[in-house]
Amino acid sequence: MGPVPAGVLQLLALIGALALAYVPLGTYMARVYSSPRHLRVEKWIYKGIGADPGAEMTWPAYLRAVLAFSAAGVLFLYLLQRLQGVLPGSLGFSSVGPAQSFNTAVSFVTNTNWQSYYGEQTMGHVVQTAGLAVQNFVSAAVGMAVAVALVRGFARSRTGELGNFWSDLVRGTLRILVPLAAVAAVVLVACGAVQNFSGIHEVGQFMGGSQQWNGGAVASQEAIKELGTNGGGYFNANSAHPFENPTPFTNLFEIFLILVIPFSLTRTFGVLVGSVRQGYAILGTMAAIWLGFTALMMGTEFAHHGPALQAAGGALEGKEVRFGVGGSSIFAVATTLTSTGAVDSFHSSFTGLGGGITMLSMMLGEIAPGGTGSGLYGILIMAVIAVFLAGLMVGRTPEYLGKKIGAREMKLAACYLLVTPALVLVLAAASMALPTPPHSMLNPGAHGFSEVLYAFTSAANNNGSAFAGLNANTDWFNTTTGLAMLFGRFLPMVFVLALAGSLAGQRPVPVTAGTLRTEKPLFTGLLVGAVLIITGLTYFPALALGPLAEGLA
Repeated sequence: MGPVPAGVLQLLALIGALALAYVPLGTYMARVYSSPRHLRVEKWIYKGIGADPGAEMTWPAYLRAVLAFSAAGVLFLYLLQRLQGVLPGSLGFSSVGPAQSFNTAVSFVTNTNWQSYYGEQTMGHVVQTAGLAVQNFVSAAVGMAVAVALVRGFARSRTGELGNFWSDLVRGTLRILVPLAAVAAVVLVACGAVQNFSGIHEVGQFMGGSQQWNGGAVASQEAIKELGTNGGGYFNANSAHPFENPTPFTNLFEIFLILVIPFSLTRTFGVLVGSVRQGYAILGTMAAIWLGFTALMMGTEFAHHGPALQAAGGALEGKEVRFGVGGSSIFAVATTLTSTGAVDSFHSSFTGLGGGITMLSMMLGEIAPGGTGSGLYGILIMAVIAVFLAGLMVGRTPEYLGKKIGAREMKLAACYLLVTPALVLVLAAASMALPTPPHSMLNPGAHGFSEVLYAFTSAANNNGSAFAGLNANTDWFNTTTGLAMLFGRFLPMVFVLALAGSLAGQRPVPVTAGTLRTEKPLFTGLLVGAVLIITGLTYFPALALGPLAEGLA
């Protein structure tokens, strides 16, 4: 079988698996967040942290809980890295420097998982398991909690209450992420991923020297890093490393883990607002963009030129031969359209246009299907903007799910929309204008600019993948990408929760003959168009200086 049919078959198998999981998982998550019952272990946790799970929160209280929990996570993870040199299980590694400790702590707490270090040469077992792996769970649960709070804003009326953050956080972790990750870890171990706490071993003789490898709880961290759209790997090669991703089957399985919760959350949304057709409309938007970008990526990477590339069956530079062009292309789109920093190939080695697709995927706001939780609230913000645009065209007050979209709601949605582009473009411009930061670029010209643009796009969108070729372990990039991750994660949450509170306080508007039917394919098409046009107008000049200039050269 040729590489193109093999890639198409992989894509079809992935779609089939996601379709099978969609209804049961989405419905189950809706029950988790709407159930009045608390498990015994959950009651112990609430008692231990002094939280009342039955107390409803207004949006400012919900936001304060999110920020307080995240700040505590940053501080704990920072201290854990700074003290690594005196901790057991450190594998002899020294404590991590201040700038890199700050960057890594912020990275994992914000669900970004950007890594400016070699994992197998920097982090010991304690930091990996007690620090990074724990944040892989709870940072994903925070995103899901905020998404559910926004959904409650649409579903409720004449109240300022959005639920209880501590209850949403604990339930999302214990009832959804932990059991799914446990099953996924067993599958990965059965397929060859390592799971141990071994030390450093010298293996073989290569070019007059030996090579060192250390083990770790790799399979369990690999499972939650994909399932929670995190992305931080045990090894510098990330999901291209055979200890993390040994076979073509595990490669496809990990793509499935990346996509299954974000896609299924649209079903959760539909169930919670009382109209599964609304969920299907959002799902249709996400699926259309994801399939379109996957087809474009496979087209650019298979449309190779020259006899060497034709003999190889595609542009294989920077790609694992065991995955091929098809598997690498599907993985690259999945990881950049979600907030997953995992990579199974070096995006810098993709064709010029292929690298541009990975950047554009993140610039969309990672909403197709987006991160665990963040993808759902991101696409709902875009739905609010699309409804507003439709109202302008017909001269009618915009409504969405029975709620009027007035000046306050549009201001909040617009602020949400402007935060990330401002961070990306301002910081990328500053890095190119100052004398020192450009020294971190491996390549000159358009490709070098793409390295910098990709770094800040990845950080501000809480993605975490790297273009490769950029030395980001400097004080400048550790600090600026850390700030981009912080503001890119929590400023949008402020506007999301404020919007949720505003919507929850409204009384429902009755459906009339002039109401825009947001569960219809027409609205799905409008939403896709709004996403692509707004993103294109925002980022086209920057893309023209980088990947477009390189791809058209």
